Amino acid sequence: MFKFISKFRNDDKGATAIEYGLIAALIAIALIAALQTLGGSLSTMFSEVSTTVGAVDTGGTPTP
Repeated sequence: MFKFISKFRNDDKGATAIEYGLIAALIAIALIAALQTLGGSLSTMFSEVSTTVGAVDTGGTPTP
């Protein structure tokens, strides 16, 4: 019984999986924060590009 407990206590496979999970979670949180920060400016930029392309496509004068 003591051998089993000692072996169980020295087994670190589960700890490694938890560490990888925590790293993945931190990366996901960082990506979400970055995308939320950039989301508004990207939306504005794509709207401006869409408006410009639409004006050129219909023969109008694009506005800067």
